[in-house]
Amino acid sequence: MCGIVGYIGTEDARGIILNGLKRLEYRGYDSAGITLFNGDDDTFHVYKDKGRVAHLEEITDFSYRSVLGIGHTRWATHGVPNQINSHPQSSDSGRFFVVHNGVIDNYKELITSHLNESVFASDTDTEVIAHLIEKFSYRMSVSEAIRKTMSLLEGSYALAIIDTYNPYKLYACKNKSPLVIGVGDNGVVVASDVMACVGYSDKFVPLEDKTFVEIDGATYRIMDIIGKVVPHVEKPIDVDYFNIEKGEYSHFMLKEINEQPAVLRNIIGAYFDGDEVLLNGEIQQAIRDSDRLYIVAAGTSMNAGQIGRELFEKMAGIPTEVHIASEFAYNLPLLSKNPLFIFISQSGETADLRAVLVNIKAKGYRSLTITNVKTSTLAREADHFVEILAGPEIAVASTKAYTAQIAILAILAYGLSDKHINLRKELSKVAISMENIIDKRDYIDKLVKDYLTKRNCFYIGRGIDYYGCLESSLKLKEISYIQTEGFAAGELKHGTIALIEQDTPVIAIISQRAIAKNTRSNLNEVKSRGAKTLVIATRGVHEPDDQIVVDDVYELFSPMLTVVPAQFIAYYAALHRGYDIDKPRNLAKSVTVE
Repeated sequence: MCGIVGYIGTEDARGIILNGLKRLEYRGYDSAGITLFNGDDDTFHVYKDKGRVAHLEEITDFSYRSVLGIGHTRWATHGVPNQINSHPQSSDSGRFFVVHNGVIDNYKELITSHLNESVFASDTDTEVIAHLIEKFSYRMSVSEAIRKTMSLLEGSYALAIIDTYNPYKLYACKNKSPLVIGVGDNGVVVASDVMACVGYSDKFVPLEDKTFVEIDGATYRIMDIIGKVVPHVEKPIDVDYFNIEKGEYSHFMLKEINEQPAVLRNIIGAYFDGDEVLLNGEIQQAIRDSDRLYIVAAGTSMNAGQIGRELFEKMAGIPTEVHIASEFAYNLPLLSKNPLFIFISQSGETADLRAVLVNIKAKGYRSLTITNVKTSTLAREADHFVEILAGPEIAVASTKAYTAQIAILAILAYGLSDKHINLRKELSKVAISMENIIDKRDYIDKLVKDYLTKRNCFYIGRGIDYYGCLESSLKLKEISYIQTEGFAAGELKHGTIALIEQDTPVIAIISQRAIAKNTRSNLNEVKSRGAKTLVIATRGVHEPDDQIVVDDVYELFSPMLTVVPAQFIAYYAALHRGYDIDKPRNLAKSVTVE
Protein backbone atom coordinates (compact mmCIF):
# COMPACT_ATOMS: atom_id res chain seq x y z
CA MET A 1 0.00 0.00 0.00
CA CYS A 2 1.08 3.62 -0.53
CA GLY A 3 3.75 4.74 -2.92
CA ILE A 4 6.84 6.92 -2.60
CA VAL A 5 8.71 8.62 -5.43
CA GLY A 6 11.51 11.13 -4.88
CA TYR A 7 14.04 12.61 -7.26
CA ILE A 8 17.17 14.73 -7.23
CA GLY A 9 19.20 15.47 -10.34
CA THR A 10 19.21 17.61 -13.45
CA GLU A 11 15.93 16.57 -15.06
CA ASP A 12 12.33 17.62 -14.37
CA ALA A 13 11.59 16.34 -10.87
CA ARG A 14 7.90 17.17 -11.23
CA GLY A 15 7.36 14.95 -14.27
CA ILE A 16 9.44 12.06 -12.93
CA ILE A 17 7.59 12.07 -9.61
CA LEU A 18 4.08 12.39 -11.04
CA ASN A 19 4.71 9.69 -13.67
CA GLY A 20 6.21 7.46 -11.00
CA LEU A 21 3.19 7.93 -8.74
CA LYS A 22 0.91 6.98 -11.64
CA ARG A 23 2.85 3.75 -12.07
CA LEU A 24 2.42 3.04 -8.36
CA GLU A 25 -1.34 3.58 -8.33
CA TYR A 26 -1.80 -0.20 -8.27
CA ARG A 27 -0.55 -0.16 -4.68
CA GLY A 28 -3.78 1.41 -3.43
CA TYR A 29 -4.25 4.90 -2.01
CA ASP A 30 -6.83 7.54 -1.13
CA SER A 31 -4.80 10.77 -1.34
CA ALA A 32 -1.67 12.10 -3.01
CA GLY A 33 0.85 14.86 -2.55
CA ILE A 34 4.13 16.33 -3.74
CA THR A 35 6.77 18.77 -2.48
CA LEU A 36 8.93 20.52 -5.10
CA PHE A 37 11.92 22.84 -4.91
CA ASN A 38 11.49 25.94 -7.07
CA GLY A 39 14.95 26.52 -8.50
CA ASP A 40 13.91 29.90 -9.88
CA ASP A 41 13.40 31.56 -6.49
CA ASP A 42 14.83 28.94 -4.07
CA THR A 43 11.48 28.16 -2.40
CA PHE A 44 9.57 24.94 -1.71
CA HIS A 45 5.97 24.33 -2.73
CA VAL A 46 3.57 21.68 -1.45
CA TYR A 47 0.55 20.34 -3.34
CA LYS A 48 -1.60 17.64 -1.77
CA ASP A 49 -5.20 16.53 -1.42
CA LYS A 50 -7.41 13.48 -1.15
CA GLY A 51 -8.19 11.78 -4.46
CA ARG A 52 -6.23 10.43 -7.41
CA VAL A 53 -2.86 11.38 -8.85
CA ALA A 54 -4.75 12.93 -11.78
CA HIS A 55 -6.22 15.47 -9.32
CA LEU A 56 -2.78 16.10 -7.84
CA GLU A 57 -1.48 16.81 -11.32
CA GLU A 58 -4.28 19.33 -11.84
CA ILE A 59 -3.43 21.30 -8.68
CA THR A 60 0.36 21.25 -9.22
CA ASP A 61 2.01 24.39 -10.61
CA PHE A 62 4.06 23.62 -13.73
CA SER A 63 5.39 27.14 -14.30
CA TYR A 64 8.80 26.78 -12.65
CA ARG A 65 11.83 24.51 -12.96
CA SER A 66 12.33 21.85 -10.28
CA VAL A 67 15.15 19.34 -9.88
CA LEU A 68 14.29 18.09 -6.37
CA GLY A 69 11.09 16.74 -4.92
CA ILE A 70 9.27 13.97 -3.08
CA GLY A 71 5.82 12.58 -3.82
CA HIS A 72 3.43 10.16 -2.16
CA THR A 73 0.22 8.24 -2.57
CA ARG A 74 -1.32 7.62 0.86
CA TRP A 75 -3.47 4.80 2.19
CA ALA A 76 -5.09 6.18 5.34
CA THR A 77 -4.03 4.43 8.55
CA HIS A 78 -3.90 7.36 11.01
CA GLY A 79 -6.53 9.99 10.33
CA VAL A 80 -9.15 10.22 7.61
CA PRO A 81 -8.22 10.84 3.97
CA ASN A 82 -8.11 14.62 3.62
CA GLN A 83 -5.80 17.42 2.57
CA ILE A 84 -4.26 17.92 6.03
CA ASN A 85 -3.45 14.24 6.59
CA SER A 86 -2.03 13.77 3.08
CA HIS A 87 1.72 13.55 2.68
CA PRO A 88 4.19 15.20 2.60
CA GLN A 89 4.03 16.08 6.29
CA SER A 90 6.24 18.83 7.66
CA SER A 91 8.14 19.48 10.87
CA ASP A 92 7.23 22.11 13.48
CA SER A 93 8.92 25.03 11.70
CA GLY A 94 8.41 23.62 8.23
CA ARG A 95 12.11 22.89 7.75
CA PHE A 96 11.69 19.19 6.97
CA PHE A 97 9.27 17.46 4.61
CA VAL A 98 8.64 13.74 5.00
CA VAL A 99 6.72 11.10 3.04
CA HIS A 100 6.18 7.77 4.75
CA ASN A 101 4.96 4.29 3.95
CA GLY A 102 4.24 1.99 6.87
CA VAL A 103 2.89 2.27 10.41
CA ILE A 104 4.74 3.58 13.48
CA ASP A 105 3.48 1.52 16.40
CA ASN A 106 4.91 3.72 19.17
CA TYR A 107 4.13 7.19 17.81
CA LYS A 108 1.99 8.13 20.82
CA GLU A 109 4.77 7.15 23.21
CA LEU A 110 7.24 9.22 21.18
CA ILE A 111 4.98 12.28 21.52
CA THR A 112 4.87 11.79 25.29
CA SER A 113 8.59 11.20 25.71
CA HIS A 114 10.04 13.67 23.19
CA LEU A 115 7.43 16.03 21.77
CA ASN A 116 5.24 17.17 24.66
CA GLU A 117 5.44 20.79 23.56
CA SER A 118 4.87 20.20 19.86
CA VAL A 119 1.67 21.24 18.11
CA PHE A 120 0.51 18.84 15.41
CA ALA A 121 -1.53 19.85 12.40
CA SER A 122 -2.50 16.33 11.28
CA ASP A 123 -3.62 13.04 12.81
CA THR A 124 -0.77 11.10 11.21
CA ASP A 125 2.09 9.16 12.74
CA THR A 126 4.23 10.59 9.93
CA GLU A 127 4.13 14.12 11.31
CA VAL A 128 5.69 12.79 14.52
CA ILE A 129 8.68 11.61 12.47
CA ALA A 130 9.14 15.05 10.92
CA HIS A 131 8.98 16.74 14.34
CA LEU A 132 11.54 14.32 15.81
CA ILE A 133 14.01 14.92 12.99
CA GLU A 134 13.77 18.67 13.46
CA LYS A 135 14.17 18.45 17.23
CA PHE A 136 17.31 16.33 16.96
CA SER A 137 18.74 18.50 14.14
CA TYR A 138 19.24 21.35 16.64
CA ARG A 139 22.07 19.44 18.34
CA MET A 140 23.44 17.15 15.62
CA SER A 141 23.81 16.90 11.84
CA VAL A 142 20.77 16.15 9.69
CA SER A 143 22.14 12.69 8.89
CA GLU A 144 22.56 11.96 12.59
CA ALA A 145 19.12 13.39 13.38
CA ILE A 146 17.43 11.07 10.90
CA ARG A 147 19.34 8.04 12.13
CA LYS A 148 18.57 8.98 15.73
CA THR A 149 14.89 9.12 14.79
CA MET A 150 15.18 5.73 13.08
CA SER A 151 16.53 4.23 16.30
CA LEU A 152 13.38 5.29 18.14
CA LEU A 153 10.77 4.18 15.62
CA GLU A 154 8.96 0.89 16.21
CA GLY A 155 7.01 -0.60 13.31
CA SER A 156 7.42 -0.27 9.58
CA TYR A 157 8.61 2.69 7.56
CA ALA A 158 10.01 3.79 4.25
CA LEU A 159 10.87 7.48 4.33
CA ALA A 160 11.95 10.11 1.84
CA ILE A 161 13.04 13.36 3.48
CA ILE A 162 13.86 16.87 2.31
CA ASP A 163 15.73 19.44 4.39
CA THR A 164 14.69 22.85 3.07
CA TYR A 165 17.93 24.34 4.42
CA ASN A 166 19.85 22.20 1.91
CA PRO A 167 17.98 21.77 -1.40
CA TYR A 168 20.90 19.85 -2.91
CA LYS A 169 20.39 16.69 -0.85
CA LEU A 170 17.70 14.04 -0.56
CA TYR A 171 17.50 11.54 2.29
CA ALA A 172 15.78 8.15 2.59
CA CYS A 173 15.61 5.22 4.98
CA LYS A 174 13.58 2.07 5.49
CA ASN A 175 12.55 -0.74 7.79
CA LYS A 176 10.16 -3.50 6.67
CA SER A 177 8.42 -1.33 4.03
CA PRO A 178 10.03 -1.63 0.57
CA LEU A 179 12.26 1.11 -0.87
CA VAL A 180 14.75 1.20 -3.74
CA ILE A 181 17.01 3.81 -5.25
CA GLY A 182 17.26 4.09 -9.02
CA VAL A 183 20.57 5.32 -10.42
CA GLY A 184 20.93 7.09 -13.76
CA ASP A 185 23.22 9.52 -15.54
CA ASN A 186 21.01 12.50 -14.73
CA GLY A 187 20.00 11.85 -11.15
CA VAL A 188 18.76 9.45 -8.49
CA VAL A 189 15.19 8.23 -7.93
CA VAL A 190 13.89 6.97 -4.58
CA ALA A 191 10.81 4.76 -4.97
CA SER A 192 8.66 2.05 -3.45
CA ASP A 193 8.94 -0.04 -6.61
CA VAL A 194 11.43 -0.38 -9.45
CA MET A 195 8.63 0.37 -11.94
CA ALA A 196 8.71 4.03 -10.87
CA CYS A 197 12.37 4.18 -11.93
CA VAL A 198 11.93 2.70 -15.41
CA GLY A 199 12.94 5.16 -18.12
CA TYR A 200 14.87 7.38 -15.70
CA SER A 201 17.36 4.96 -14.14
CA ASP A 202 19.55 2.24 -15.61
CA LYS A 203 20.31 0.48 -12.34
CA PHE A 204 18.74 0.16 -8.92
CA VAL A 205 19.65 -0.83 -5.37
CA PRO A 206 17.07 -2.51 -3.10
CA LEU A 207 17.60 -1.11 0.39
CA GLU A 208 17.93 -3.38 3.39
CA ASP A 209 16.12 -2.86 6.69
CA LYS A 210 17.50 -0.22 9.05
CA THR A 211 19.53 1.44 6.29
CA PHE A 212 19.84 5.14 5.56
CA VAL A 213 20.71 6.87 2.28
CA GLU A 214 22.15 10.34 1.78
CA ILE A 215 21.87 11.44 -1.85
CA ASP A 216 23.89 14.36 -3.17
CA GLY A 217 23.05 15.02 -6.82
CA ALA A 218 24.10 11.95 -8.80
CA THR A 219 26.01 10.32 -5.93
CA TYR A 220 24.72 8.51 -2.89
CA ARG A 221 25.92 6.86 0.28
CA ILE A 222 24.16 3.96 2.06
CA MET A 223 24.74 3.61 5.80
CA ASP A 224 23.44 1.56 8.66
CA ILE A 225 21.69 3.13 11.63
CA ILE A 226 24.96 4.07 13.34
CA GLY A 227 26.46 5.65 10.21
CA LYS A 228 28.69 2.82 8.99
CA VAL A 229 28.79 2.51 5.20
CA VAL A 230 26.86 -0.54 3.96
CA PRO A 231 28.18 -2.50 0.97
CA HIS A 232 25.67 -2.80 -1.86
CA VAL A 233 25.30 -3.98 -5.44
CA GLU A 234 23.70 -2.00 -8.26
CA LYS A 235 21.43 -4.23 -10.32
CA PRO A 236 20.31 -3.58 -13.90
CA ILE A 237 16.71 -2.55 -14.45
CA ASP A 238 15.37 -5.08 -16.93
CA VAL A 239 11.68 -4.13 -16.89
CA ASP A 240 10.42 -3.35 -20.38
CA TYR A 241 8.76 0.07 -20.38
CA PHE A 242 6.08 -1.21 -22.78
CA ASN A 243 5.07 -3.88 -20.29
CA ILE A 244 3.94 -1.28 -17.77
CA GLU A 245 1.77 0.56 -20.27
CA LYS A 246 -1.73 -0.49 -21.38
CA GLY A 247 -0.94 -0.34 -25.09
CA GLU A 248 -4.03 -1.15 -27.17
CA TYR A 249 -6.09 -2.26 -24.15
CA SER A 250 -8.60 -0.11 -22.31
CA HIS A 251 -7.53 -1.50 -18.92
CA PHE A 252 -4.47 -3.20 -17.47
CA MET A 253 -6.67 -6.04 -16.22
CA LEU A 254 -7.87 -6.82 -19.73
CA LYS A 255 -4.28 -6.72 -20.99
CA GLU A 256 -3.11 -9.04 -18.24
CA ILE A 257 -5.92 -11.56 -18.78
CA ASN A 258 -4.92 -11.70 -22.43
CA GLU A 259 -1.23 -12.12 -21.56
CA GLN A 260 -1.74 -15.41 -19.70
CA PRO A 261 -0.95 -17.76 -22.61
CA ALA A 262 2.28 -15.87 -23.25
CA VAL A 263 3.18 -16.02 -19.55
CA LEU A 264 2.73 -19.80 -19.52
CA ARG A 265 4.98 -20.08 -22.56
CA ASN A 266 7.58 -17.87 -20.86
CA ILE A 267 7.53 -20.23 -17.88
CA ILE A 268 7.88 -23.26 -20.15
CA GLY A 269 10.81 -21.63 -21.96
CA ALA A 270 12.59 -20.78 -18.70
CA TYR A 271 11.98 -23.96 -16.71
CA PHE A 272 12.22 -26.71 -19.33
CA ASP A 273 15.01 -28.20 -21.42
CA GLY A 274 13.06 -30.26 -23.92
CA ASP A 275 10.63 -32.19 -21.75
CA GLU A 276 12.87 -32.09 -18.67
CA VAL A 277 12.29 -29.61 -15.86
CA LEU A 278 15.11 -27.16 -15.18
CA LEU A 279 14.99 -26.32 -11.49
CA ASN A 280 17.57 -25.54 -8.86
CA GLY A 281 18.52 -28.89 -7.35
CA GLU A 282 18.73 -27.39 -3.89
CA ILE A 283 15.06 -26.42 -4.09
CA GLN A 284 14.01 -29.92 -5.08
CA GLN A 285 16.16 -31.36 -2.29
CA ALA A 286 14.67 -28.99 0.26
CA ILE A 287 11.16 -30.15 -0.68
CA ARG A 288 12.24 -33.79 -0.74
CA ASP A 289 13.83 -33.53 2.72
CA SER A 290 10.76 -32.03 4.35
CA ASP A 291 8.11 -34.12 6.07
CA ARG A 292 5.38 -31.50 5.48
CA LEU A 293 4.96 -28.37 3.39
CA TYR A 294 3.36 -25.25 4.85
CA ILE A 295 2.10 -22.86 2.18
CA VAL A 296 1.65 -19.36 3.62
CA ALA A 297 -0.09 -16.72 1.53
CA ALA A 298 -2.93 -14.19 1.35
CA GLY A 299 -5.77 -13.39 -1.04
CA THR A 300 -5.30 -14.62 -4.60
CA SER A 301 -1.92 -16.15 -3.74
CA MET A 302 -3.59 -18.22 -1.03
CA ASN A 303 -6.14 -19.45 -3.55
CA ALA A 304 -3.24 -20.51 -5.78
CA GLY A 305 -1.74 -22.18 -2.72
CA GLN A 306 -4.88 -24.27 -2.27
CA ILE A 307 -4.38 -25.58 -5.80
CA GLY A 308 -0.72 -26.11 -4.90
CA ARG A 309 -1.73 -28.33 -2.00
CA GLU A 310 -3.66 -30.57 -4.41
CA LEU A 311 -0.65 -30.67 -6.74
CA PHE A 312 1.88 -31.54 -4.04
CA GLU A 313 -0.29 -34.18 -2.43
CA LYS A 314 -1.70 -35.83 -5.57
CA MET A 315 1.31 -35.53 -7.87
CA ALA A 316 4.19 -35.84 -5.41
CA GLY A 317 2.58 -37.45 -2.33
CA ILE A 318 3.85 -34.72 0.03
CA PRO A 319 1.56 -33.73 2.94
CA THR A 320 0.77 -30.02 2.56
CA GLU A 321 -1.09 -27.40 4.56
CA VAL A 322 -2.23 -23.93 3.47
CA HIS A 323 -2.42 -21.07 5.95
CA ILE A 324 -3.57 -17.45 5.91
CA ALA A 325 -0.47 -15.37 6.58
CA SER A 326 -2.13 -12.82 8.88
CA GLU A 327 -3.38 -15.63 11.13
CA PHE A 328 -0.27 -17.78 10.96
CA ALA A 329 2.02 -14.92 12.00
CA TYR A 330 0.53 -14.71 15.49
CA ASN A 331 -1.15 -18.09 15.94
CA LEU A 332 1.45 -20.70 15.05
CA PRO A 333 -0.05 -24.20 14.81
CA LEU A 334 1.64 -27.40 15.94
CA LEU A 335 4.35 -27.99 13.33
CA SER A 336 5.89 -31.17 11.99
CA LYS A 337 9.50 -32.06 12.83
CA ASN A 338 11.05 -31.06 9.52
CA PRO A 339 8.82 -28.54 7.73
CA LEU A 340 9.48 -26.41 4.67
CA PHE A 341 7.62 -23.12 4.40
CA ILE A 342 6.53 -21.95 0.97
CA PHE A 343 5.62 -18.26 0.76
CA ILE A 344 3.55 -17.18 -2.25
CA SER A 345 3.36 -13.45 -2.98
CA GLN A 346 2.91 -11.61 -6.26
CA SER A 347 4.85 -8.57 -5.03
CA GLY A 348 7.21 -10.29 -2.62
CA GLU A 349 6.53 -7.44 -0.19
CA THR A 350 3.41 -8.68 1.62
CA ALA A 351 3.84 -7.58 5.24
CA ASP A 352 1.87 -10.50 6.75
CA LEU A 353 4.07 -13.01 4.96
CA ARG A 354 7.24 -11.26 6.01
CA ALA A 355 6.13 -11.38 9.64
CA VAL A 356 5.82 -15.17 9.30
CA LEU A 357 9.17 -15.43 7.51
CA VAL A 358 10.98 -13.53 10.26
CA ASN A 359 9.33 -15.75 12.86
CA ILE A 360 10.15 -19.09 11.26
CA LYS A 361 13.72 -18.04 10.38
CA ALA A 362 14.29 -17.26 14.05
CA LYS A 363 13.19 -20.82 14.81
CA GLY A 364 15.63 -22.25 12.26
CA TYR A 365 13.08 -23.48 9.69
CA ARG A 366 13.77 -23.47 5.95
CA SER A 367 11.85 -21.34 3.48
CA LEU A 368 11.05 -20.93 -0.21
CA THR A 369 9.44 -17.87 -1.80
CA ILE A 370 7.42 -18.00 -5.01
CA THR A 371 7.11 -14.45 -6.33
CA ASN A 372 6.86 -12.28 -9.41
CA VAL A 373 9.59 -9.90 -8.19
CA LYS A 374 13.01 -11.48 -7.83
CA THR A 375 14.43 -8.40 -6.09
CA SER A 376 11.71 -8.29 -3.43
CA THR A 377 12.21 -8.63 0.30
CA LEU A 378 10.63 -12.10 0.51
CA ALA A 379 12.79 -13.34 -2.38
CA ARG A 380 15.97 -12.00 -0.81
CA GLU A 381 15.31 -13.20 2.72
CA ALA A 382 14.04 -16.74 2.08
CA ASP A 383 16.49 -19.63 1.73
CA HIS A 384 15.29 -20.21 -1.84
CA PHE A 385 13.06 -18.44 -4.33
CA VAL A 386 11.41 -19.18 -7.66
CA GLU A 387 10.35 -16.39 -10.01
CA ILE A 388 6.96 -16.81 -11.68
CA LEU A 389 7.97 -14.71 -14.72
CA ALA A 390 4.55 -13.11 -15.18
CA GLY A 391 5.96 -9.67 -15.97
CA PRO A 392 4.64 -6.50 -14.32
CA GLU A 393 1.06 -6.91 -13.13
CA ILE A 394 -0.47 -3.47 -12.67
CA ALA A 395 -4.18 -4.10 -12.12
CA VAL A 396 -5.00 -4.61 -8.45
CA ALA A 397 -7.06 -7.71 -9.27
CA SER A 398 -4.48 -10.39 -9.99
CA THR A 399 -4.97 -12.55 -13.08
CA LYS A 400 -1.79 -13.66 -14.81
CA ALA A 401 0.15 -13.89 -11.54
CA TYR A 402 -2.43 -16.39 -10.22
CA THR A 403 -2.15 -18.75 -13.17
CA ALA A 404 1.65 -18.34 -13.22
CA GLN A 405 1.84 -19.24 -9.52
CA ILE A 406 -0.13 -22.44 -10.16
CA ALA A 407 2.15 -23.30 -13.08
CA ILE A 408 5.24 -22.90 -10.87
CA LEU A 409 3.65 -25.00 -8.12
CA ALA A 410 2.95 -27.67 -10.75
CA ILE A 411 6.59 -27.63 -11.83
CA LEU A 412 7.76 -27.99 -8.23
CA ALA A 413 5.37 -30.88 -7.58
CA TYR A 414 6.20 -32.56 -10.89
CA GLY A 415 9.90 -32.58 -10.07
CA LEU A 416 9.17 -34.96 -7.19
CA SER A 417 6.44 -37.01 -8.92
CA ASP A 418 6.58 -40.27 -10.85
CA LYS A 419 6.52 -38.22 -14.09
CA HIS A 420 3.35 -39.96 -15.28
CA ILE A 421 2.48 -37.00 -17.50
CA ASN A 422 4.44 -34.91 -19.96
CA LEU A 423 4.32 -31.64 -18.02
CA ARG A 424 5.60 -29.43 -20.82
CA LYS A 425 2.96 -30.78 -23.17
CA GLU A 426 0.18 -30.39 -20.61
CA LEU A 427 1.09 -26.78 -19.79
CA SER A 428 1.29 -26.02 -23.51
CA LYS A 429 -2.23 -27.38 -23.91
CA VAL A 430 -3.42 -25.05 -21.15
CA ALA A 431 -1.87 -22.07 -22.97
CA ILE A 432 -3.61 -22.98 -26.24
CA SER A 433 -6.90 -23.51 -24.44
CA MET A 434 -6.57 -20.13 -22.76
CA GLU A 435 -6.33 -18.54 -26.19
CA ASN A 436 -9.53 -20.29 -27.24
CA ILE A 437 -11.34 -18.72 -24.27
CA ILE A 438 -9.87 -15.28 -24.94
CA ASP A 439 -11.20 -15.47 -28.50
CA LYS A 440 -14.72 -15.89 -27.06
CA ARG A 441 -14.62 -12.99 -24.61
CA ASP A 442 -17.35 -11.06 -26.48
CA TYR A 443 -19.68 -14.00 -25.88
CA ILE A 444 -18.85 -13.94 -22.17
CA ASP A 445 -19.61 -10.21 -22.16
CA LYS A 446 -23.14 -10.99 -23.39
CA LEU A 447 -23.62 -13.65 -20.71
CA VAL A 448 -22.66 -11.14 -18.03
CA LYS A 449 -25.34 -8.72 -19.21
CA ASP A 450 -27.94 -11.49 -19.01
CA TYR A 451 -26.94 -13.23 -15.78
CA LEU A 452 -25.31 -10.77 -13.39
CA THR A 453 -28.32 -8.58 -12.70
CA LYS A 454 -28.45 -8.86 -8.89
CA ARG A 455 -26.51 -7.46 -5.94
CA ASN A 456 -25.15 -10.87 -5.02
CA CYS A 457 -23.76 -13.99 -6.70
CA PHE A 458 -22.44 -17.42 -5.74
CA TYR A 459 -19.80 -19.71 -7.22
CA ILE A 460 -20.08 -23.41 -6.40
CA GLY A 461 -17.84 -26.38 -7.10
CA ARG A 462 -16.34 -29.48 -5.55
CA GLY A 463 -12.79 -30.66 -5.00
CA ILE A 464 -10.25 -28.64 -6.90
CA ASP A 465 -13.10 -26.71 -8.56
CA TYR A 466 -14.07 -25.39 -5.14
CA TYR A 467 -10.67 -23.72 -4.85
CA GLY A 468 -11.22 -22.28 -8.31
CA CYS A 469 -14.54 -20.91 -7.05
CA LEU A 470 -12.77 -19.10 -4.22
CA GLU A 471 -10.56 -17.24 -6.68
CA SER A 472 -13.38 -16.62 -9.15
CA SER A 473 -15.61 -15.13 -6.46
CA LEU A 474 -12.76 -12.98 -5.18
CA LYS A 475 -12.23 -11.52 -8.65
CA LEU A 476 -15.90 -10.64 -9.03
CA LYS A 477 -16.36 -9.07 -5.62
CA GLU A 478 -13.17 -7.01 -5.61
CA ILE A 479 -13.78 -5.09 -8.83
CA SER A 480 -17.55 -5.21 -9.45
CA TYR A 481 -18.55 -4.90 -5.75
CA ILE A 482 -21.15 -7.63 -6.26
CA GLN A 483 -21.41 -9.57 -3.01
CA THR A 484 -19.91 -12.85 -4.18
CA GLU A 485 -18.94 -15.99 -2.29
CA GLY A 486 -17.41 -19.28 -3.32
CA PHE A 487 -18.87 -22.39 -1.73
CA ALA A 488 -18.19 -26.09 -1.70
CA ALA A 489 -21.25 -27.25 -3.62
CA GLY A 490 -22.10 -30.00 -1.15
CA GLU A 491 -22.29 -27.49 1.69
CA LEU A 492 -25.19 -25.57 0.15
CA LYS A 493 -27.77 -27.67 1.96
CA HIS A 494 -26.05 -26.98 5.29
CA GLY A 495 -27.23 -23.39 5.46
CA THR A 496 -26.15 -21.44 2.40
CA ILE A 497 -29.12 -22.48 0.29
CA ALA A 498 -31.24 -20.22 2.52
CA LEU A 499 -29.70 -17.28 0.63
CA ILE A 500 -31.07 -18.39 -2.73
CA GLU A 501 -33.86 -16.15 -4.04
CA GLN A 502 -35.57 -15.74 -7.40
CA ASP A 503 -32.95 -15.06 -10.11
CA THR A 504 -29.99 -15.23 -7.73
CA PRO A 505 -26.95 -15.85 -9.99
CA VAL A 506 -25.20 -19.14 -9.20
CA ILE A 507 -22.15 -20.05 -11.27
CA ALA A 508 -20.92 -23.63 -11.16
CA ILE A 509 -17.43 -24.78 -12.12
CA ILE A 510 -17.33 -28.42 -13.21
CA SER A 511 -14.14 -30.06 -14.46
CA GLN A 512 -13.74 -33.37 -12.58
CA ARG A 513 -15.38 -36.44 -14.02
CA ALA A 514 -15.65 -38.34 -10.71
CA ILE A 515 -17.76 -35.68 -9.00
CA ALA A 516 -19.39 -33.84 -11.92
CA LYS A 517 -22.79 -35.44 -11.26
CA ASN A 518 -22.65 -34.44 -7.60
CA THR A 519 -22.12 -30.79 -8.49
CA ARG A 520 -24.91 -30.94 -11.07
CA SER A 521 -27.23 -32.32 -8.39
CA ASN A 522 -26.40 -29.31 -6.20
CA LEU A 523 -26.96 -27.03 -9.18
CA ASN A 524 -30.43 -28.46 -9.64
CA GLU A 525 -31.17 -27.81 -5.98
CA VAL A 526 -30.56 -24.08 -6.34
CA LYS A 527 -32.25 -23.97 -9.75
CA SER A 528 -35.43 -25.44 -8.27
CA ARG A 529 -35.41 -22.61 -5.73
CA GLY A 530 -35.30 -19.91 -8.39
CA ALA A 531 -31.57 -19.43 -8.96
CA LYS A 532 -30.34 -18.30 -12.36
CA THR A 533 -27.56 -20.76 -13.09
CA LEU A 534 -24.51 -20.53 -15.33
CA VAL A 535 -22.04 -23.37 -15.87
CA ILE A 536 -18.33 -23.29 -16.69
CA ALA A 537 -17.44 -26.87 -17.65
CA THR A 538 -14.65 -28.74 -19.38
CA ARG A 539 -15.57 -30.48 -22.61
CA GLY A 540 -15.36 -34.00 -21.22
CA VAL A 541 -18.01 -33.40 -18.55
CA HIS A 542 -20.16 -30.73 -20.19
CA GLU A 543 -23.86 -30.98 -20.99
CA PRO A 544 -25.63 -29.41 -23.99
CA ASP A 545 -27.06 -26.42 -22.13
CA ASP A 546 -23.82 -25.42 -20.36
CA GLN A 547 -23.06 -21.82 -21.22
CA ILE A 548 -19.24 -21.86 -21.14
CA VAL A 549 -17.35 -24.94 -22.27
CA VAL A 550 -13.55 -25.01 -22.13
CA ASP A 551 -11.09 -27.56 -23.47
CA ASP A 552 -10.08 -30.68 -21.60
CA VAL A 553 -6.69 -30.47 -19.92
CA TYR A 554 -4.94 -32.50 -17.25
CA GLU A 555 -7.53 -32.46 -14.47
CA LEU A 556 -5.32 -30.94 -11.77
CA PHE A 557 -4.52 -28.07 -14.15
CA SER A 558 -8.15 -27.24 -14.90
CA PRO A 559 -8.25 -24.32 -12.41
CA MET A 560 -5.75 -22.47 -14.62
CA LEU A 561 -8.29 -22.72 -17.42
CA THR A 562 -11.70 -22.38 -15.74
CA VAL A 563 -10.56 -19.19 -14.00
CA VAL A 564 -10.11 -17.36 -17.32
CA PRO A 565 -13.85 -17.04 -18.11
CA ALA A 566 -14.37 -16.09 -14.47
CA GLN A 567 -11.80 -13.30 -14.89
CA PHE A 568 -13.71 -12.03 -17.92
CA ILE A 569 -16.99 -12.27 -15.99
CA ALA A 570 -15.52 -10.05 -13.28
CA TYR A 571 -14.03 -7.64 -15.80
CA TYR A 572 -17.23 -7.13 -17.79
CA ALA A 573 -19.40 -6.94 -14.67
CA ALA A 574 -17.26 -4.06 -13.40
CA LEU A 575 -17.11 -2.46 -16.85
CA HIS A 576 -20.90 -2.37 -17.21
CA ARG A 577 -21.24 -0.84 -13.77
CA GLY A 578 -18.80 1.94 -14.63
CA TYR A 579 -16.27 1.15 -11.91
CA ASP A 580 -12.52 1.77 -11.84
CA ILE A 581 -11.42 -1.72 -12.88
CA ASP A 582 -7.68 -1.40 -12.37
CA LYS A 583 -7.94 0.48 -9.07
CA PRO A 584 -10.96 -0.79 -7.11
CA ARG A 585 -11.92 1.11 -3.99
CA ASN A 586 -10.20 0.38 -0.69
CA LEU A 587 -7.86 -2.22 -2.21
CA ALA A 588 -4.13 -2.34 -2.82
CA LYS A 589 -1.89 -4.53 -4.92
CA SER A 590 1.01 -4.56 -2.53
CA VAL A 591 -0.04 -4.81 1.12
CA THR A 592 2.93 -3.49 3.04
CA VAL A 593 1.23 -3.02 6.42
CA GLU A 594 -0.04 -5.81 8.66
